[in-house]
Amino acid sequence: MPSRARVLLLLEIALLAVGIGLGVWCARILVEARRVRSLPIEPVRVTMTLPGDANTPPAKSPSRSAPPPGTVIGRLDAPAIGLSTPVLEGSDDATLAHGSGHIEDTPFPWVLPGQGAESAAAGNVGIAGHRDTSFRALRRIKVGDELVLTTADQVYRYAIRRTLIVNPEDVYVLDPTSDPTLTLVTCYPFNYVGHAPRRFIVQAALIPSCPTCPPASRSR
Repeated sequence: MPSRARVLLLLEIALLAVGIGLGVWCARILVEARRVRSLPIEPVRVTMTLPGDANTPPAKSPSRSAPPPGTVIGRLDAPAIGLSTPVLEGSDDATLAHGSGHIEDTPFPWVLPGQGAESAAAGNVGIAGHRDTSFRALRRIKVGDELVLTTADQVYRYAIRRTLIVNPEDVYVLDPTSDPTLTLVTCYPFNYVGHAPRRFIVQAALIPSCPTCPPASRSR
């Protein structure tokens, strides 16, 4: 039977191996996140909006297209809390591992209400992010704080009007709106271990003067 010293040695070696493995994994995530942050924002043109109801398939239209999943379509900043994250197309786990993600079947920020036949009720842009990475700073967000969404050729500024906590099935927060709206979605509680049971929602309204903002610098 192994001696106590031998058991402790084997345990130490096992813990060291686990620690090294976790360190390598974390380093890989950080390097990949840095690579994605350095990618340029792709200019994307969508002339018609996508419906906000995920259960309703979009009507076929030759003039509408979405960028491929994983495409960097913008950058989201919350200056008051030091949040800055690339916005990629898609909200699957693989995409959210690299930054925040534009939620499928919600409109793009550059398609505003009143632009196009389907856009009258399509002003709610949805962006998701993990509570322990890209959206970790949201725990400190307050009503009235500013969100800045930068695309390839435009800067959109939003003022936060409410935060709320909902259940995962409460998808009404992504329903179409008549006014330009930005909705951020992440898991809650922030310090929960494992799969968090609820969702933390931030909703912000577009600042009216924003459509005239000059293009943002892409030096970051």
